[in-house]
Amino acid sequence: MKAILVREFGGPEVLKLEEVPTPKPAAGQVLVRIHAAGVNPYDTYMRAGTYAVKPPLPYTPGSDGAGVVAVIGDEVKKVKPGDRVYTAKTVTGAYAEYALALEEQVHCLPEKISFGQGAGVWVPYGTAYHALYHSAEAHASESVLVHGASGGVGSAAVQMARAMGLTIFGTAGTQKGLNLVKREGAHQVFDHGKPGYQEEILKATGGHGVDIILEMLANVNLATDLKLLATKGRVIIIGNRGEITINPRDLMLRRASARGFTIWALTPAEEAEIHAGLFAGLENGTLRPVVEKEAVVMMMNGSTTTTPFLKKTGNECPSQAYKRNSRSCWKRTNLG
Repeated sequence: MKAILVREFGGPEVLKLEEVPTPKPAAGQVLVRIHAAGVNPYDTYMRAGTYAVKPPLPYTPGSDGAGVVAVIGDEVKKVKPGDRVYTAKTVTGAYAEYALALEEQVHCLPEKISFGQGAGVWVPYGTAYHALYHSAEAHASESVLVHGASGGVGSAAVQMARAMGLTIFGTAGTQKGLNLVKREGAHQVFDHGKPGYQEEILKATGGHGVDIILEMLANVNLATDLKLLATKGRVIIIGNRGEITINPRDLMLRRASARGFTIWALTPAEEAEIHAGLFAGLENGTLRPVVEKEAVVMMMNGSTTTTPFLKKTGNECPSQAYKRNSRSCWKRTNLG
């Protein structure tokens, strides 16, 4: 099979398309024929060697994928060959024609959700669910500010918060992004590139502040976030790229909190709850992964007449540097 391999850490140029053996599932494992694979920020950090976790080289990137079960190992009961699934982590990597996954890493994909959308489920929607339900403990009637709401996690959080009955304020940096955030369910939107936008948000709350802030770039926004919180408000730090100085008194005065966050520390019970919630939302239309652009990369498939292509949706592809606020996936199409 064809797969993307990383043999050294570095820029996009280290991603190489190679021929590798098709893995065979052992007991408790599932082989998925990948139709689409998600591109997440951590994929690019890991490829560059700057992520907290460095996989042994060589490796195939990708935890998020969607496709059809090809083969199952002994003792697998959750899925069967032919089932449409999405992956939440894999054993061998999703940037490939086939990916090996543990039985607990594959989850049923509703028929109404395309493979391209399915590849954008786990990290974006799993993060949003964990942030809102487990970390923030959000409930109806509260307000939430979603920074970077036009991104993958941001748009997922907007859809989810709207269904939960929260009042949603969302930020984006372009008119296109603002339109998207509004369309996905935000009650009010703000341009985070506009001077004084924080004061506009505070005014929109009637001066009370917001109950919850989902922060995608804490090293830029955290200090001002604390001034936007309501009494007993909480900031959920989802993304960060550096250091920042804050005034703890801003938390003390509001009896507020700033909470660290990572999706990789989920307990089995939390993960099971997330997937149950995501499936319900995908099935009833509450959750609708956003797919935007497509880029095409050809992969030659031996001497056959079938030429597999990979299409990617989002702002960039694995051969380009990651851009903030992207919703990305590679999508397989067989032509010929």
